[in-house]
Amino acid sequence: MQEQVLKGKAVQFLCVLESSGSSPGRQGFKMAVTEDDLMGSIGGGIMEFKFVETARDLIKKNKEETLVKKQVHAKNSSYQSGMICSGEQTIVIYPVTEDADTLLRIAKAIEGNVSGVLQFSPDGFTFFENENMEGTSTFEKKSEVEWLYREKTGYKNYLYIIGGGHVSLALSRLMHSLDFYIKIFDDRKDLNTFKNNDFVHEKELVHYDTIGELIPEGNNNYVVIMTFGYRSDSVVLRQLIKKNFKYLGLLGSKAKVKKMLEELRDEGVDEKYIKQLHAPIGLQIKSETPEEIAVSIAAEIIQEKNNLDNLKI
Repeated sequence: MQEQVLKGKAVQFLCVLESSGSSPGRQGFKMAVTEDDLMGSIGGGIMEFKFVETARDLIKKNKEETLVKKQVHAKNSSYQSGMICSGEQTIVIYPVTEDADTLLRIAKAIEGNVSGVLQFSPDGFTFFENENMEGTSTFEKKSEVEWLYREKTGYKNYLYIIGGGHVSLALSRLMHSLDFYIKIFDDRKDLNTFKNNDFVHEKELVHYDTIGELIPEGNNNYVVIMTFGYRSDSVVLRQLIKKNFKYLGLLGSKAKVKKMLEELRDEGVDEKYIKQLHAPIGLQIKSETPEEIAVSIAAEIIQEKNNLDNLKI
């Protein structure tokens, strides 16, 4: 979007300001629409098609008009979206004109992994670098012309992979497309799959007996242990199992996991920490190849991220 604005092209910015129920477009979903191109999504389907057409019609008519529209995904509503999946969402169409400098600041902050807050209103975009906020996004509306949307920018979720082998490479490739900031650790400097992993944001050669000092706790932090052997897995797990993460998983067979957990219990590790561990890691879909195992792990991480505790597989 920034590039198109800098080129002087008319760009319409579409954003889901709020959503509820089974709405396919969740709060924060975004699109950029030009006369002949588009990027992103606000939920898909006939609803998105209509909004894209509306945005392009505004471009053709050279109208710089901000529109806020409520959409109800059900029949017999004056705000009917054309979809029947239930739920509601409110979408804004905003003509991006003089916002190039702000968009550039946001892009540079994201590239540098610098956190911040994007503020969006009928007056346009404002960006507060290094500012934090509760949650990931908020929306306050007083009227059609007086509203405020705020969103935490940058990576919201961090994945730490300990071990740089074949499964690590496959998982990095997959999680990169899911907008996680990814960092991997290994103690083998000549490992081919570690050196050739271009899907991660950071790589670090470490001694596994210091790994506990390198991975921060946090409710947006996900940790996967998949080193080359039982001993190194055990060394890493003992340092991390009592830490507060959104997700902590261990790759291995049921027999290996059973033995390791028995050792932890014998050492007096509280059962509450053991119950928080995902082991063997991944949803049980009889994965065999590194790619299949990566899919099972990614699915379990998404399940945990979205708090789908009652999902049955």
